[in-house]
Amino acid sequence: MKKEPQRIIAHFDLDSFFVSVEVLNDPSLKGKPVIVGGKERGVVAACSYEARKFGIHSAMPSKKAFQLCPQAIVISGKYSEYSKYSRWVTEIIVSKAPLFEKASVDEFYLDLTGMDKFFDPLQWTIDLRKQIMNETGLPISFGLASNKMMAKIATNAAKPNGYLQIPFGKEKEFLAPLSVDKIPGVGDQTFEVLKSMGIKTINDVNLRTPEELEARLGKWGIDLWQKSNGIHTREVTQYHESKSISSESTFHENTTDVEFLLSEIVRMTEKIAFELRQDGKVAGCVAIKLRYPDFETTTKQTTIPYTCADDEIIPVVKDLFKKSYRKGTAIRLLGVRLSELTNDAIQTNLFDDTASKADLYKAIDDVKNKFGKSKLKRASSN
Repeated sequence: MKKEPQRIIAHFDLDSFFVSVEVLNDPSLKGKPVIVGGKERGVVAACSYEARKFGIHSAMPSKKAFQLCPQAIVISGKYSEYSKYSRWVTEIIVSKAPLFEKASVDEFYLDLTGMDKFFDPLQWTIDLRKQIMNETGLPISFGLASNKMMAKIATNAAKPNGYLQIPFGKEKEFLAPLSVDKIPGVGDQTFEVLKSMGIKTINDVNLRTPEELEARLGKWGIDLWQKSNGIHTREVTQYHESKSISSESTFHENTTDVEFLLSEIVRMTEKIAFELRQDGKVAGCVAIKLRYPDFETTTKQTTIPYTCADDEIIPVVKDLFKKSYRKGTAIRLLGVRLSELTNDAIQTNLFDDTASKADLYKAIDDVKNKFGKSKLKRASSN
């Protein structure tokens, strides 16, 4: 039986991404306590390392952050700039990496398995990091290890703006002295439960049997035991720029009714934006498709700041329609597509100007899930 090659996984994380972009645009912010996204009633979307020294962290209520650091500099955040830099980094990785996963706008996993036959994976990753930093000006940390979880833990240990390799076979030794909340998935509540069991370090987990942990924590106890031993089998999911979600309508009768066509655009956009939110994703590109009676098909697309909000996508789609539609010509088919999808809906919703909007969409989606997607829709889609 052919032996599987030892997996080599790199995890790249753009350090304090939102703050780093803001510093690039305004160098006077460098070295200062900066909060991105937080206003009086908002929450902290990101903060500089200088702000973290005061105990500030992402998702913290802004009011508390200002109590901890009254002199903090607040920036509302620029989605378009973050989208631009995220795409820039993605393009560099696309040009170099054979297999990678874009986990969010600022986080990437690269599968380098088998590359060690030809060159040193660590040096290759160092060179790629250097290229990203030189071209974009962004700080970036990476971890190199035998699986995704270990690579992510290594990255966190290497921050800020550094790198770290965990040699194969040394996973358990590396993890043992770390606090148990360094394991991905161990949040504040779980950490408190574990401390009540006398478990503070990852080594403390290893002193328990899987059965003991399962009896107290259920199936998650088994997962925790595996992770504490450096075991993680989740694969790097190949990133495809064409990954998308779409909706199309072919009309029974060709139509030139612009008002009707615009209402269809709104209806379809609502539908796919809802599906996007259900998947916990945001989109960075919008496209429209028009097909005429002679089957001539026109498509037009544009990039947008990453979002999953109907009210941000609908105006863009309408504008694409107006730029594409040949006035007075009948339409046979109409379609809307969202692409450049990433798993980053929660992070973008932390900004103050979208926090209340996120709550609104959650309420809307709850109604749709309970009573059906068609029970709640915009007046303009009727």
